[in-house]
Amino acid sequence: MNSGDIAFILICSSFVFLMTPALAFFYGGLERRKNILNTMMMVFCMLGIASLVWVIAGYSLAFSGHGLWVGDLSRMFLKGVSATEGKGIPDMLFAIFQMMFALIATAILTGSVVGRMKFSAMVSFIILWLVLVYAPMAHMVWGHGFLEKIGSIDFAGGNVIHISSGISGLVLALVIGRRKDYMKLDNTPHNVPYVVLGTALLWFGWFGFNGGSALGANGLAIHAFLTTNIAAASGMISWMIVERFFVEKPTIVGACTGSIVGLVAITPGAGFVSAASAMMIGLAVIPVCYFFIVSIKRRLKLDDTLDAFGCHGIGGIFGGLMVGIFADPSLGHAGLLYGNTHLFIAQVESIIFTIAFSAIMSFGIVMVVKRFLPLRATEEDEVIGMDLAEHNERAYVKEAGKKLFS
Repeated sequence: MNSGDIAFILICSSFVFLMTPALAFFYGGLERRKNILNTMMMVFCMLGIASLVWVIAGYSLAFSGHGLWVGDLSRMFLKGVSATEGKGIPDMLFAIFQMMFALIATAILTGSVVGRMKFSAMVSFIILWLVLVYAPMAHMVWGHGFLEKIGSIDFAGGNVIHISSGISGLVLALVIGRRKDYMKLDNTPHNVPYVVLGTALLWFGWFGFNGGSALGANGLAIHAFLTTNIAAASGMISWMIVERFFVEKPTIVGACTGSIVGLVAITPGAGFVSAASAMMIGLAVIPVCYFFIVSIKRRLKLDDTLDAFGCHGIGGIFGGLMVGIFADPSLGHAGLLYGNTHLFIAQVESIIFTIAFSAIMSFGIVMVVKRFLPLRATEEDEVIGMDLAEHNERAYVKEAGKKLFS
């Protein structure tokens, strides 16, 4: 075992762990003040829920066995997973690193339904989703399963994390329905500094997310670190330009959103495309996501509350396709730009499969949950806010410092 590689992946795991509370700030700042705690709780509780599900069965289903679709249960509770032996890094360290991916994947999809989905229903959905959607996807892409065998590539989770969570969030939003006051009341973010803080921490954590996917302190990690930053920077600038053109003034919420979308788009190809291609991907993905969020979403009256699908689903699909075009042969794979049609076809097939699999399975899961638990809050709860209705808490107390005793 190389102690440098071990130290590097431990640090990267910590970076990726930080992304989940960072997303809580990002989502919380975007939501209305009466729903901020519920929104943050939906994300933050994944640190507990997803961690335990991953140890109990998630890791085993994702990375054991030789099935095409899913692993087996031979590594439940990390049985036989060594802390000192493995390929490159210890198997237990790999399990820890992958655990952090499961945390952020589950957290992302909650953004589609905040403000109207009951907390108990969300927790139940997530537990089943991790076992029935996320773990099989991880196995098919990274565990020598179906999508790997057809020749598709996914460096750090375009299919596994962003497309699957974005599509699943979309299915939840469609099944649960729109908020009662959707497109009737202003939904301006109530705490923009929280959005900026969350973005900064997400950007920071993404270096571990993509760089750590090299699974060692090596040149590939350095390259992924560079392309990650380039795509985020390009996405930020591109969103600012688009806003300047369409709404005349760039906004900091737009700049933050652009950087996140750039990070999403580079995730599947961070270790496969050149620095120049990373810049092009970051610049080009923004008009696509912006057009969907600002135009198509409104025309369809789609209530994807915090644009989990608009940013992660659309951005992940775009990024996966760009890998099939820009993959650089000097980095191990040749894309369409270099005359290889096979990789591009494989990427298209893998994306179509991921969309269909995630949608069908998520619909089935939510229908099962619906039989046992109410999915959405009452109209009264939506009016008073999910913080009080679901948690009996307030984020902002009007009479702070009031004496408890006379």
